[in-house]
Amino acid sequence: MTTTLHRTGNRALTPGLPARLSLTPKTTLAGRLDGAWWPRSRDLAAELPALADALEERWGRITRVLVNPGHWPVVPHKVAVTGHALHVGWFTEQDPDKIILLSYTTGRCDLLVIPPDTEHTSAGRLMSAAALPGSVLTAGALMSDEATTGRRMRAARSSEDAWENDGGAAPAPQPHPAAPPVVGARMIPLPGNMRVTTWRS
Repeated sequence: MTTTLHRTGNRALTPGLPARLSLTPKTTLAGRLDGAWWPRSRDLAAELPALADALEERWGRITRVLVNPGHWPVVPHKVAVTGHALHVGWFTEQDPDKIILLSYTTGRCDLLVIPPDTEHTSAGRLMSAAALPGSVLTAGALMSDEATTGRRMRAARSSEDAWENDGGAAPAPQPHPAAPPVVGARMIPLPGNMRVTTWRS
């Protein structure tokens, strides 16, 4: 993906949809992430104002954002948000599935970035997993685990569809030809010279 760096991203602010966000509850358990963000596009200038507004009550005024440019086609140096400009930086060494937000009052907030085209069920699982207090999983590990879960679920659906297409029933099990039929009794052999006891139902 080619990344373009812009000096400014001060486009006119227009009211948009609220940020899709899941945050860890306030707790003493420190984890690798503070939650997850599910943007609607890969346009940072359009997506960051709603995110900054949503975080302001808990984290204070967000002043700087750090991203990996691998997932963002355009990385503006500044984005106009409510009442101020948000400075945007980038590092190729940063986890590409994470965004770091800095505020003067509360410090640092690390969020998993869920790709915009993620299906709702998958995004829901990621939102919940990223908001678990004390989790030691990184953003990359969560995305990798979700990819594995998605493959397993698709394989299970594929098997279920094949079963339905084959008539929806497995063939009835056949008795072993050498085994004599036993009706109404269970036999329990006992060791040594003890007798076999039979119960009839």
